[in-house]
Amino acid sequence: QVQLQESGPGLVKPSQTLSLTCTVSGGSITTNYYYWTWIRQPPGKGLEWIGYRAYSGSTYYSPSLKSRTSISRDTSKNQFTLQLSSVTPEDTAVYYCARAPGLAGPYDYWGQGTQVTVSS
Repeated sequence: QVQLQESGPGLVKPSQTLSLTCTVSGGSITTNYYYWTWIRQPPGKGLEWIGYRAYSGSTYYSPSLKSRTSISRDTSKNQFTLQLSSVTPEDTAVYYCARAPGLAGPYDYWGQGTQVTVSS
């Protein structure tokens, strides 16, 4: 059974960098052909796709967030990490990590989500 667990600070100040880590158990983040993804849901809004780090190490980000987004990984710890720079209150959301068995999805495993609030 694959499990994903998000961790990181729940409160970030404006202009700082948000950093969240997803720890994966029950499966390797380098196994073909999985895409390890970050998704968020702002309050009162729908899900917003942020980007992925693929099994191969390649990355792809949402065009609207690309300039501020980086997704890295630590294969020794079986973790992948989201960094979102220059945050504003509009980045307040529940952040999820998820796994997709292929580029077309769907997502078969999700973390439980973690609330991040951007506020001074």
